[in-house]
Amino acid sequence: MRLIAKVHAAAKKAEARIVLAEAEDERVLKAAEYLEQHALAHPILIGNKERLERMIDCAGFAITSDIHDFSTLDAAGQHAFAAEMARRRHGKLTEQEALALLKKDTKYFAAMLVAMHQADGYVAGNQCPTADTVRPALQLLDQGHRFASSYFILRFEGKRYFFADVALNPDPTPAQLATIGIDTAHSAQRFGFEPRVAFLSFSTKGSARHPLVEKVQQAVAIAKRRAPELILDGELQFDAAFVPSIARYKAPGSPVRGAANVFIFPDLNSGNIAYKIAQRMAGADAIGPIMQGLDAPVNDLSRGCSWEDIVNVVAITAIQAGNLEVER
Repeated sequence: MRLIAKVHAAAKKAEARIVLAEAEDERVLKAAEYLEQHALAHPILIGNKERLERMIDCAGFAITSDIHDFSTLDAAGQHAFAAEMARRRHGKLTEQEALALLKKDTKYFAAMLVAMHQADGYVAGNQCPTADTVRPALQLLDQGHRFASSYFILRFEGKRYFFADVALNPDPTPAQLATIGIDTAHSAQRFGFEPRVAFLSFSTKGSARHPLVEKVQQAVAIAKRRAPELILDGELQFDAAFVPSIARYKAPGSPVRGAANVFIFPDLNSGNIAYKIAQRMAGADAIGPIMQGLDAPVNDLSRGCSWEDIVNVVAITAIQAGNLEVER
């Protein structure tokens, strides 16, 4: 069974309520119809209620999903959302400012639906940059309990690889880099893979000396202390992490043995560049970015996404919401 089919099968078990935060888009409505028909999730559509109902009728979509329009809430309902949003911002936002944001930006309304347990996760980005999707989640769903990061799943020559962090943290500290590695390994496990984690660098096992190398070495030491059960190693150059014959020369004794399937990049520059090179030059299929480490699942879409992409990202979000694993 292909990975996407396994993802869909797992999503059905979650029965998750997933908000589509930018629903005034025919791609989103087509995806919502498919999600309903195949019971992959319970979509919640956010947008202007009259416009959405008109779009659904005109296109002939068979959609029964709930439509949430903040402007149609009564004063007490709007106050409840705004008051809780202001509380979660810890004095950085007044209730009136919160109310203005909720009226203006559907992503904040989506995040608050999740925060107030009226939904299990949200998906956005089909009409906005990644930063606009992620900002409400970081402000409202990351209450200091964990550390958020992102990864891509890349399919190349029939195999799957996990790249992190590719969209969120420009220059993680050694401790943060260790967390990214551990969280991405656990995400790989959730998708049915046995993770072999390589912390990447321009140096292999001390072949170069530089503060940037030391940062990765420190991250590896922290990760090994915190997750001794994982197969992980570093610092490794990409060839030593990916090619077994090269690993035997450059990193003899490495537990990864040149067969890594989880690649942890030292900063956002390298991670973002690497996945785009793999996608555009090598023709790798890419799913993501997928968020991890938040108090609730939130995921970002490309503005050029297809309705099928939306279905798959919602299914992944549903799996995260249900804390489920994909069948191996």
